Parts: sequence; C-alpha cells; structure tokens
Amino acid sequence: MIESLPRPGERVVVAMSGGVDSSVVAAMLHERGCEVVGITLSLWEDPDPYGAEGGCCTPDDILDARRVCSDLGVPHYLLNYRAPFREQVIEPFVAAYRQGLTPNPCVRCNNHLKFDRLMERARELDARWVATGHYARIVRDSTGSPHLLCGVDRAKDQSYFLAGTRTEVLDRLCMPLGGLDKSQVRAEAERLDVRTRHKADSQDVCFIPDGDTAGFVARHGGEAEPGDIVDEQGQTLGGHAGVHSFTVGQRKGIGIASSEPLYVQRIDAGRARLVVATADRLSASEVHVQDWNWLRQPEEGEGTRLKVRYRGGTSSVLHFTAVGDSLRFELGSAVRAVAPGQAAVLYGSERDDVLGGGTIVASPDTVSL
Repeated sequence: MIESLPRPGERVVVAMSGGVDSSVVAAMLHERGCEVVGITLSLWEDPDPYGAEGGCCTPDDILDARRVCSDLGVPHYLLNYRAPFREQVIEPFVAAYRQGLTPNPCVRCNNHLKFDRLMERARELDARWVATGHYARIVRDSTGSPHLLCGVDRAKDQSYFLAGTRTEVLDRLCMPLGGLDKSQVRAEAERLDVRTRHKADSQDVCFIPDGDTAGFVARHGGEAEPGDIVDEQGQTLGGHAGVHSFTVGQRKGIGIASSEPLYVQRIDAGRARLVVATADRLSASEVHVQDWNWLRQPEEGEGTRLKVRYRGGTSSVLHFTAVGDSLRFELGSAVRAVAPGQAAVLYGSERDDVLGGGTIVASPDTVSL
C-alpha cells in the first residue's frame, strides 16, 4: 500500500476553510512542488439576527484562506454554494430532527455537496487532484485501486464522515494530514510559517457554533409539537415540549422523577411520544442500515467492525445480511443508544480501512405503543 498523493508539478485543488488544517495542506503541497489552486466554498451564515454568531466559512475564515493563498503565491477562488447547502444539508437536517431522527450533517455535506462541487471545479481547472484537510488516509494497492483508512491520530480520525464517498471520487482525493497527529500538524504550521497556525480548531457542526441544536432547529422551522413521555409499557410519565429537542440515549431534559435515571430509548415522532427506559434497556445487538455505499467488499473470512456514532467505539460483526442497498448487522457485543438517522460505518479488521457506510434506520419490528 502506498499513500495516494499528487506528484510534483501536478495541479491540485485544495479545499480551504480558513482553518489551520487546510492551510497546512496547501502549504505542504506547494512545498512539494504541486501547482496549488485554493477554493473556498461559502456555504452558510445564519440569517437569524438572534442566532449565534458564526457559521460555515465566515468572512474572517474566507479572508484567512485568501491570505494564505496570497502568502503562497497561488490563486484562490471563492464559490457561493449557500443555496444548495440550504437545500441539501440544512433543510434535511431540520426535517430529520422534527421526525425524531438524529442526522449527521457532515456526512451528508461531504457526500451530497462538497466533493461533487469540488470535483466539478477541479475538472474545469484541469486539475487531477482534490486535497482536503481531513484526518484520514487514502492509499493505493498494487492494482492502483484507492482505499480509505483511518487517520493515524485516532482522537481526530474523520474516516467515519467519509464512508459515503463514491469510489470514483476517492480515486481523485488526497488527504495529506491522515498520517500525522494534531501536534505534528501544528508543528508543520509553525515550520511552514502558516498565518493560521495559532487558530483554534472548529467545532463538530460548523453551522451551529453555540452547540444549541434544538434552538437552531426551532429557529429554522423544525419545532415539533409537545407530547407525552411514556415508559416501555406505554404508561404516561410526563410531557415534553417537542421531539426535535431529543435524541436516542439522551438523559438531560427528560425531567421525570425516578428511582433510576431515565434515558430516551425511542422517539415516536408520528405520535409525538418519547419512550424512556433505564440505561440497561438501551442496548441493541442488531442494527439496520439503509442507503449503503460499498467502498470494498469484505474478503472471505475477514473480520469486520461496525461504528454507530462518531465518538463511539466499534463492535465486532458476527453476520450481516444485504437486501438491495439495505443491510442488517448482527453484532458480537451490544451497542448502546443506536440512533436512527446517524451513520453506521463498517471497518475491516486488518488495515483499519473503511469498507462502507450508510444511515441507521429503526428496526422494522419496532411497534408503536
């Protein structure tokens, strides 16, 4: 396996957010002798004057990206994709929370917007490569086929967000930071004298800088109706202000007195109900996933592991059954709080490579109380 990187002299489009990671990528590839073209996608700025300040590629971020390119003596382009970002990321995100789901906007943004637009612009600019600052690795086997692997820095690894990448896109991507940890990237920023070297890291959901997801959803038309909080037998325990404020596994905000802490076990948005249970009732050994994207089929006898949330670990897969683009996984150890709407990502056991990913759905035998 060899790392998938452009050769000196090749033209590379670098996706630049204005942060330290993408700035270091541009500087590293420029030092390598590549012909770098910086592109910043203007995606979002909350139009609500009462919302939190910030957003995707703020004016300050755009200015930083432009200045980094100026320092390197390379061109920089700003592309306005706010309308498609609202249509393809924000609106589905808001609708999902209203439906009681827990969506992952970073996965959707990568799969349905960023990579497609960047590849399109790269073709227009006659660039063979698109480079990003993701903490993941792309390597090639002896046949030249690309494989997506975890980043070396497991605390920063972003391979989970990239499992929906199509193989034809993966063939033109490079991620130079995947073999480095964050401290090494900061050191490279100092060595290369990158002007963003002391800039703080961005948050997980870039368009919700204050972390108030429920408030964001409500401000953008996703506020759900109040309803009941019930136990597993359907007995009413209390009320809630809207399912958009809850996710599976959540404890905060339930407000029900109990001898043991209660957590959201299931969300029945159709009946505006939260089903709550104690912690021991939140685990599942079976996960159903739809819209599956294969990057590589498992080899005969190869062990596989499934991850059902970004910050969680992986569980060994005993068996999986495929029907079209849907899969049902049977796990060797139960996982806690499997949330419909989140991404499920399958990893190989030998090289930590990503085999594929999709979106978790409720088990078909789940019944409303």
